[in-house]
Amino acid sequence: MGHLGFSKEEVFKALAKRLHKNPVGAPYSETLMKILKTLYTEQEAEIGSKFPGGFVTIDKLSAATGIETTELKEYLENMANKGLVIDAVRKGETYYMLTPTVVGFFEYTFMRVDPNLPLKDLAELFEAYHHEPGVPEEFFGSPTKMFRALPYEEAIADEVKTEIVSFERATEIVKTAGGGALTLCYCRHQQEHLGKTCQVNAPVEDICISLGGAADWLIRRGFARPATVDELLEVLAKSKELGLVHSVDNVQNKPAYICNCCGCCCGVLRAINEHQVMSIEPSSFILSIEEVKCIGCGSCVKRCQVHALSLVEQEPGNPKSKKAVLNKDQCLGCGVCVSACKKDALSLVKRGTTPNVPKDKKEQMNLIAQEKGRL
Repeated sequence: MGHLGFSKEEVFKALAKRLHKNPVGAPYSETLMKILKTLYTEQEAEIGSKFPGGFVTIDKLSAATGIETTELKEYLENMANKGLVIDAVRKGETYYMLTPTVVGFFEYTFMRVDPNLPLKDLAELFEAYHHEPGVPEEFFGSPTKMFRALPYEEAIADEVKTEIVSFERATEIVKTAGGGALTLCYCRHQQEHLGKTCQVNAPVEDICISLGGAADWLIRRGFARPATVDELLEVLAKSKELGLVHSVDNVQNKPAYICNCCGCCCGVLRAINEHQVMSIEPSSFILSIEEVKCIGCGSCVKRCQVHALSLVEQEPGNPKSKKAVLNKDQCLGCGVCVSACKKDALSLVKRGTTPNVPKDKKEQMNLIAQEKGRL
């Protein structure tokens, strides 16, 4: 396959430029180039650089790349097995899409153990890239968020329980999907390769949930295993025991993922904790504290994954007067803290503002692209 006179460096720069055209792009840096050169062969990078937007047929891609369809299909098959291309069958015809950065090849790289990849090196490169200027903002800073917090239903105050809608019920989302798939937590897996362990001892295996077509694709490509509704509900229950945040695709219809996130490992929550980027759409609920019941024990403060709670002395100089105080701008409305309170001083109540939840993935991506001037 020829490169029309382009050097290897130019081919990979063209791939980086193409990836940055996605709604959630890839700011250029030398670290990104090292990542791409590790994941892609030069031939794969050239194909990726010429991918049209969205899902396309192999004939359209063949016209864009100048590669005959039989040869091109072999490349695409290898790329899909590495999570660099997503393929889907619609009405008997296969369509292909270049995998974006998020949700995309960053996650797929660590969704399984691949002996063909230098995972420790990639973990270090991903860690460095995620902390480079502009990257957290590119991934998570748009007004329309990629992810949304789901509330613990039992944490909602009795007087507003009837106000929770179906797309905010984690159990309802799983039941409606009729099952899905389970995979490694790519964030904790990456952190393991950095020599770090989860501070809340959350598991790495069988903890991240995928649903619908995303689950089908991940299973088919060996990134995940099939899971029944009951298995997925068990994962949700276990995650609540550990105090993990349910983070779902920020769409009303057919979400593809429910992650169970900790603030020490999760890339989305770490964007809040380490970069002050509000990376996740809060639920339509917010924490309410009954000050009279609060004894200032600090259990809720320790439980919160995004440090939205603190203990503050109500009487200066009197440590015994400490009460839990909420940073409303940082509260996800997840309810993780509620289960930690032994005095029933905490509950979730209806938020004064309505969350920004797009109807579906297409609307979500269009909104993000508009917000970044990429339409």
